[in-house]
Amino acid sequence: MKKILLPFIMLGLFSFSITSCDDYLDVNKNVDAPDYVDGYLYLAGIIASYQDMYYDLRGIAPLAQMMGTSNSSYDNFAYHYYVPGSDAIGQNWRMVYWEQGMNLENLINQSVEAEDWTLAGIGYALKAYSWDLLTKQHADLPLTDAFVPGLLSHNYDYQKDIYPVVREWAYKAIEYLEMDDDHDYGNKISSTDFIYFGDKDKWIKFAYAVIVRNLASLSNKENFETAYAQELIDCAAKSFQSSEDDATATVWGGSSTASQSAYNNFWGTYRSNLSYTYFQHDYAVQVFTGTVPKYDEATGEKLPVENNEYHPYELAEKQIICDTMINEAGHYDPRVAVKLATTDDPYYENIDNADSIKARKYYGGSFGGTVGPIGTTPSFFGRTKSSAYTGNEHDGIGRWLYRDDAPYILMTCAEVKFCLAEAYWKLGQKDNAFSAFKEGIQADMDFTAKYIYEGKEGEATGGDKITTGVFTSLANEYVAGPYVEGLEMSDFSLSHIMMQKWVALYPWGAQEAWVDMRKYHYDIAYSGDYPSDGNGWDISKVDQKWDSDDSKVFKGLYLPPAQVSGRKITFDTKNNGSPCYRIRPRYNSEYMWNVPSLESLVPIPGTADDYQCSIPWFAYPGELPSSN
Repeated sequence: MKKILLPFIMLGLFSFSITSCDDYLDVNKNVDAPDYVDGYLYLAGIIASYQDMYYDLRGIAPLAQMMGTSNSSYDNFAYHYYVPGSDAIGQNWRMVYWEQGMNLENLINQSVEAEDWTLAGIGYALKAYSWDLLTKQHADLPLTDAFVPGLLSHNYDYQKDIYPVVREWAYKAIEYLEMDDDHDYGNKISSTDFIYFGDKDKWIKFAYAVIVRNLASLSNKENFETAYAQELIDCAAKSFQSSEDDATATVWGGSSTASQSAYNNFWGTYRSNLSYTYFQHDYAVQVFTGTVPKYDEATGEKLPVENNEYHPYELAEKQIICDTMINEAGHYDPRVAVKLATTDDPYYENIDNADSIKARKYYGGSFGGTVGPIGTTPSFFGRTKSSAYTGNEHDGIGRWLYRDDAPYILMTCAEVKFCLAEAYWKLGQKDNAFSAFKEGIQADMDFTAKYIYEGKEGEATGGDKITTGVFTSLANEYVAGPYVEGLEMSDFSLSHIMMQKWVALYPWGAQEAWVDMRKYHYDIAYSGDYPSDGNGWDISKVDQKWDSDDSKVFKGLYLPPAQVSGRKITFDTKNNGSPCYRIRPRYNSEYMWNVPSLESLVPIPGTADDYQCSIPWFAYPGELPSSN
């Protein structure tokens, strides 16, 4: 087993260009094949594999209505349908079981045996993070059987049993990281740890953040307040406290001069993965610009407004993030100028002019095309054409997180604070929820500003269309304004917490945004414990709560086959009317050789046409039913 894994380790290490030739000369005690690798040598490759999260975002960001896509391999996920025989959105599966797989197991086991407590703690923290990510994406997984030598098939563990193991690993990480470790690692950890470079205190905070993330997904379960909330609150207090604690994996970049393409960020211009195939969804634009429309609840149609080309429809009276009164201080959210794209100011002539920036127009695409309800969306680089890094007018190395040398984002302080705010809200501690809510917004402002890459004034050569200074000034106005500090406590709602969290996760954290949408059942209107056929949907449409319903969490969110204009399509008949609740296991693994184990799953067998619609345990208010 060990012998076949070393090539990936080396690939990861070469990809981040850090170890010496001498290290490689020492790894083989067997002259014919590698049979042992020092624990620390695994670390770089394990961390490098987190770019796979961005591969899977190609399908999950459309599921969370953060992105639309015209990529024929992934647009089916925008419509909640699985294409049989496809490995699409199977990259995290591959990462956990193969790329990290025995590499991570060896790192942990060898480090524990050698009493390298710091390295063992980092390993357990990464293991907890990765398995939490994987179970939220796919639900039930082979865990107990995962790395048992000699097995030709692997039984599945249910999510309810996986969740506490994830937390157990995170606590084990904390235990090891807090132990006295007098080993002299030299630069063995600092030069292979591309997240915290060996900072034990930050790794401890990271492990607590994993626990917070894990528990936050259970916030709609009927026993959350008694079984999980206080643990979440306690762990949040020991976790990230500012954006300086954010967990990010360094990417070196280099664009065309890099010796390997993978030195560059997956979303950068050089690798052309975003290009003009992925684009901002119309829901994202509505949320970020305060233009969630009002619908006629009798017909589901939008209400036209005359003589207003940019806002041709009546807007909902209550916007959650911001509104269109941009000339009043605090009503404009400057994160739109960084996280979303606009074709305005193509030559970067007004990137330091706040009034010009606030007046820009934003358009979102549909689920599967760039033409949206009010216009055509640009690429994430601000042009209505595929990204390019050369030519008279081009996108350079990109901008913000869509940049060749931008880091991969794993978790942020803002996310932790919004998880904390939600927990306080569920406990009825509204004042504490409001304080955490405000801290979350400030943390996301800091996070957003950190990665601004300013364009050059007068040149159409890429970069962000706002300076860090102007962004910070507008961010301070927004935080002091009516949607944050000035928000009346009587108006403060769960929607404010969850939608601000959605904005903070945009688009790097679409996996967690999709968790939130699923645990609140996409705001489907149903009676009883959870929606089902005939009670929330039928074969032709999904019945969702109207935005006027106080219990609706994500205002403006409607699934593709909902009762409103622009959404009146249908799911594939194999869904039986249901939205997608999980991603199927990787086809080239499970459906090629582990079919009997899939067939045994309940409430819907893993081989059923609608297995992707099987509600995961975290989204049931109680326990998993034995049948559908």
